[in-house]
Amino acid sequence: MTVAHAIEAKNLFKVFGKNPKSVIEGLRAGKTRADLADRGTAAVIDASFTVDPGEIFVIMGLSGSGKSTIIRMLNGLLPPSSGEVLVQGQSVTRASAAELRRIRRSSVSMVFQHFALLPHRTVLDNAAYALEIQGVAREERRERAREILGKVGLGDRVDAEPSELSGGMRQRVGLARALTSGTDILLMDEAFSALDPLIRREMQEQLIELQHELGRTIVFITHDLNEAMFLGDRIAVMRDGRIVQNGTPEQILTDPANDYVAQFVQDVDRARVLTAASVMEPPHATSPVSAGMRGALRIMRDLQVGAVCVLENRRYLGVVTDRAVIRAVKAGETDLRSIVQHLQPVVRPDDPLTDVVERSVESPVPVAVVDDRDRLVGVIPRVTLLAALGNVPAVTRENPIVEIPATVPASVITQTLADADAAEPAASTDGGAR
Repeated sequence: MTVAHAIEAKNLFKVFGKNPKSVIEGLRAGKTRADLADRGTAAVIDASFTVDPGEIFVIMGLSGSGKSTIIRMLNGLLPPSSGEVLVQGQSVTRASAAELRRIRRSSVSMVFQHFALLPHRTVLDNAAYALEIQGVAREERRERAREILGKVGLGDRVDAEPSELSGGMRQRVGLARALTSGTDILLMDEAFSALDPLIRREMQEQLIELQHELGRTIVFITHDLNEAMFLGDRIAVMRDGRIVQNGTPEQILTDPANDYVAQFVQDVDRARVLTAASVMEPPHATSPVSAGMRGALRIMRDLQVGAVCVLENRRYLGVVTDRAVIRAVKAGETDLRSIVQHLQPVVRPDDPLTDVVERSVESPVPVAVVDDRDRLVGVIPRVTLLAALGNVPAVTRENPIVEIPATVPASVITQTLADADAAEPAASTDGGAR
């Protein structure tokens, strides 16, 4: 059976205390946690979300926000006071003890903050432990564990014991154990927070590589927004037990739901989160290659720009400048393709702004954004890029266009067009440029 969501959380409440039902009723009636503190502690309040197969879904918030309570409800370690959790279409909330054990063995693995390794077992046997619990034969489970250990960079440490490893290596063993189990879903509770910053970054990058390679679904808990932004396909931001915003990193960064989220994101490294697609502007200054020299000049004159992007069936070929076109017209050339230049940096829509910045530094023209079929989908003027990085409104033209410094005056272009028309009155091949 194919299910739409790997995980579905429906209106989850978790109240610790003697009278959770009374607390939930009060919360639904509009009272706050503080109002009901004498009846119980509401750790999670009406939390709903879905996680798609193959997605990294991050739940982030400060200490006490309820994020770790939620992850324990996802695998049945804590029963919700109200609401339901479905894992691959199966109810964790209503499952019997035997069904819950089966779900944990076949569907969900956990990676802990403090490694939870067996100290007197080798790296290989630690990684293979979940398969041992499942009853997999010794040689088969060790072979599968050895393969995963190679993927996490521990292929040469399979015979070591945990005490011989660094913290980062021990966390890699914990990750390998979860991956070796073969479950489709990984729950990671502050898995990298005990690591030093450099090792933590390496683990984040490796997790993304492994997820792309193996296609696992990951729910990742963190209090670090930069980590959430780097890892998450989507992020649920929690405060005081509630999910206050759920969206992509770009949505949370550029359109925070409230002041609380806005304060969180103000110090985020925007260049690592935003992509070319999120800041690009429509490419208005374009010319089909069939327009020829005079057609390109007319477009530049009408838009009052010094260059245009040249397209062939929407495919991006490069840029032509007014000076180059005028020289070509005077020389009697007609094929626009012959003077196309490649001075415009080119990026893909999914490229992070860090890459865009690198390519735009020395360029006199905006960056071109092309898709996987080399079709021009947008441009990024330098002012737009700087505004995005500085989180300020971009003051650009209504129709963003390609500009070249020190362009030829429009009067010269007009005269050149007139001269070309006079010299070649009946041989126009510039298609739809008029």
